[in-house]
Amino acid sequence: MKKTLLIFVTTFLTSITSFAQTFEGKVIYTNSYKSKIPNIADDQFTSMMGATQEYFIKNGNYKSVANGTLFQSQYYINSENKLYTKMANAEAFLWNDGSTNPDEVIKYELNKGIIDILGYKCDELVLTCKNGVQKYYFNSKFSVDSKAFVNHKFGNWYDFVSKSNSLPLKSVIENAQFSLESTATSITEMKLDNSFFTLPSNSKTMKSPY
Repeated sequence: MKKTLLIFVTTFLTSITSFAQTFEGKVIYTNSYKSKIPNIADDQFTSMMGATQEYFIKNGNYKSVANGTLFQSQYYINSENKLYTKMANAEAFLWNDGSTNPDEVIKYELNKGIIDILGYKCDELVLTCKNGVQKYYFNSKFSVDSKAFVNHKFGNWYDFVSKSNSLPLKSVIENAQFSLESTATSITEMKLDNSFFTLPSNSKTMKSPY
């Protein structure tokens, strides 16, 4: 179970502007989970992983903070190409090499103008993967420089941004263990200092065993 949840966090919690530059600021997502594991109820997933996620991004760095009892936060530090995940039951941040990917995209499908989210008409990108299906809904107004993430293979992130060049306003993730629906409820452009994307001082780190 621990392995399943950790892979879930590091892989999918992983994800906006009217200007020519890429978005810098915060997106708040609400998350809902449906468990496919017999001994884990839907509300247990929600409690552990968090029903609310705050996602911050600047250039090639991002940070997620959730209100889960198990999952706490995740940092992607571009200069290191590492994802650092903090779980409540571990003292250290567990890191994964962004160049590795336990999953694989088999097929892409792009559908135009599928859904409105926060008043924005969104296209749909469907990734059929070795481990399941990932659907992302995005509007090109909320742009991301995909070149900044060219080495971020983990979680199929580059597969998504290389096709969308945008942040997701909604994600639907399906695999053998769970389904996740994550929808943006608020988008705020704001200036963020580079230090915001560094680990807290005196943080302990160790390589993730998963």
